[in-house]
Amino acid sequence: MDSPTSPDEYMPIFYVGQHESKRPLPVTDQVLRQAQDCNYDMLTSPITTPFFHSRVLALFSNHSANLTSCSSTDLPNPTVPPLSPVDTSLPPASAISQIVGIVSPWIDLSSPDPLIYDISRQVLDLEIAYAAFCGLSSVIVPGPKLRYGNAHGEGVAQYAHATQDALGIGNYTQILVKLPMMDHPDYEEDDMMGSLAPFARPEYFEQGGKQEVDFLGTWDAWHVIRTVCKYNARLFVALSIPRHLPPPYVQSRWHSEPLRLLSLTSQAFLPNPQGYPVLTKDHRALIFRYMRIRNPPWILLCDVGPVPGLNDPDAIIPRADGFISPDAATDAADSPTPAEASLQQEVLQQRSHESKARKDPTPHLSYIRNLQRKQPPRTILERFGAGYQDYLQGPLQPLSDNLESITYEVFEKDPVKYDLYERAIRLALTDWVAAGQPGSSPSGAIVVTVVGAGRGPLVTRTLRAAEDAGVHIELWAVEKNPNAYVLLQRHNEAEWSSQVHLVQSDMRCWSGPCTPVPNAQPSTQQQQTKRYKVDILISELLGSFADNELSPECLDPLMHNLLNPTQGLSIPSAYTSYLTPIAAPKLHTDILARAAVGDAQAYNTPYVVMLHAVDFLSLPSSTTNLNPIILPAWSFHNRRRPSTTSSSSDNGKGEENQSNNKHNTRAAHLSFPLPNRGTVHGLAGYFEASLYGPVTLSTHPGTMEAQSAGMMSWFPIFFPLKEPLYCPISSTLTVHMYRCTDGRKVWYEWMTESFLDDNRGARSGKVRLGCSGVGSSREGGCLM
Repeated sequence: MDSPTSPDEYMPIFYVGQHESKRPLPVTDQVLRQAQDCNYDMLTSPITTPFFHSRVLALFSNHSANLTSCSSTDLPNPTVPPLSPVDTSLPPASAISQIVGIVSPWIDLSSPDPLIYDISRQVLDLEIAYAAFCGLSSVIVPGPKLRYGNAHGEGVAQYAHATQDALGIGNYTQILVKLPMMDHPDYEEDDMMGSLAPFARPEYFEQGGKQEVDFLGTWDAWHVIRTVCKYNARLFVALSIPRHLPPPYVQSRWHSEPLRLLSLTSQAFLPNPQGYPVLTKDHRALIFRYMRIRNPPWILLCDVGPVPGLNDPDAIIPRADGFISPDAATDAADSPTPAEASLQQEVLQQRSHESKARKDPTPHLSYIRNLQRKQPPRTILERFGAGYQDYLQGPLQPLSDNLESITYEVFEKDPVKYDLYERAIRLALTDWVAAGQPGSSPSGAIVVTVVGAGRGPLVTRTLRAAEDAGVHIELWAVEKNPNAYVLLQRHNEAEWSSQVHLVQSDMRCWSGPCTPVPNAQPSTQQQQTKRYKVDILISELLGSFADNELSPECLDPLMHNLLNPTQGLSIPSAYTSYLTPIAAPKLHTDILARAAVGDAQAYNTPYVVMLHAVDFLSLPSSTTNLNPIILPAWSFHNRRRPSTTSSSSDNGKGEENQSNNKHNTRAAHLSFPLPNRGTVHGLAGYFEASLYGPVTLSTHPGTMEAQSAGMMSWFPIFFPLKEPLYCPISSTLTVHMYRCTDGRKVWYEWMTESFLDDNRGARSGKVRLGCSGVGSSREGGCLM
């Protein structure tokens, strides 16, 4: 029986905190211990006190009065004095790691009024500096206010500038920008007592303005902030989850961003029929999805009640362990209207004082802990890829490097792929016999060859398929890795009853089956033998982009020289590569870090990566359909080519010369509609392969479930852009992708362009908005 902490049983742990907007007591060690006894993991603490707030308001008020009475416009802005002991109740302490600092929410770093902005920036700098001194690892900063009369989002750039400077003040402090999921006029927090925002002078902005909802408005502001801050690895999002969730494409966009904290107020909960606070089905699905991110965000319960027991230390407080009664877990009714929601909230607050709520002084926390216990089980792919989500890996060099046993072992853990191969082989053998075709072996047997045999999983599956089909075959296995060849010999004696003819050789140099069989060493293959053709050629040379591990180049000599010229076939028979643009800010941040430590090819490497926290940008026009548009780039077919394309020159080793490999170059020019604004960080690559007849396998998100559900042998490939490309709403992204060769290696080159339709006047057409640089993997190309 597996232990609860085994990889198969592991589920994300919810790190839950408590926040009170008007916390009455300083967060001392005693307060923290009491919160932890209730099963909270952390508490928030304001960095400064109400006394400091009063001092700054008095400073602002006095300066405003001086501006009114003074005719001069050159009066310098006031200086906020340094903090004093009465300005903060936050000392350095051993328990500081369980505290998240709160920057004063009454500042306004996006104010159009330069006085308010300057004072707010001074406050931010003072508080970040003190938080860093105390050792706070994380600080929440109020997000930018987007709406000022007719102005919308115009203060985001100055907010970003202030954030950039704050990151430089606290060199080890993470800054969490508090943002709502969408730009909604009801989410602006101007009603806070003592906020500086309402005091913005009217001469700096025009009154009025439309009160429309912009679903991606706050994401757009966040994009400006993180771009100005150069994707700083210490900059995160503290996302406020509303009562009514935005459309799925907005939820998906935030899923791709660096979420460090999910904020849930009491308003996000609904009372169920028994009066307990619960979340809707959609909210639960959102939390479960976000908690599957490689580094799950924290959950912060805001203003859901004080930490119980602070006024009575001797009271016995039940611990919120997640085991709640069925009544407390019952769902609420369907999503209510705003009027119904207001009434339900009153009911919830009233019932919180009744007997049921008194039995559980932390019902919101208990509910979240219950969600932690009831997380849906992980899929096979999630279990297999644990730890690999959004982890960049360089592509393999299977021709120039000899793989280690552990690498083969990882690939062999995929039963789906080998089941499909076995099915394809069995079907091919059955069809061969049904057609009455003779085998190429002198004995009349069908000659089957596994090239790139590795540790032998395909050899085992081929023998099993032949036995199930009742077909006599002559089986050859070719492997260049001398270490893997040792294991193949052991398998042949112990498991395969010496039925397999083993050859240690680069498949491109192999001269083919023969009789009598030499002892399979290259030095002895010069003896006189009778050669014959291969009937069925089996390989597993596909990479994440199908051809990126040189399957075409490896199989070309075999297709032309060794395959039965009349009815010979290859498994797989063909494969197609696919592309789609994605937003992947976390991957871009990781690549930035690699470049910063001297990796000159960081932006020119196609990475193998288990894409998870990414957002597909090319979608159908529907706001609810998140099935991405993924287009085919090119295809390869494993078959004999006409002699006109391959007649020339063989160098005596079965290797084609440089000019011949030009037939394996490819080019693709694809156009993707982008219905919503977004930032392209790179291209995701997938493939589909036809093994034999109806048997196919796929990593394409749209077809994988139908063709090869649960397959885990290949992660997608990621082609990064050095400079992310911002695309507005209803734009078009054109992708140019090339497969190149110089006869020694193969590499890819890629670039993108964005366009917008211009229907003004008689000369309507497309307007180019921008283009990326050209990415090229030539320096680290796959060696032939």
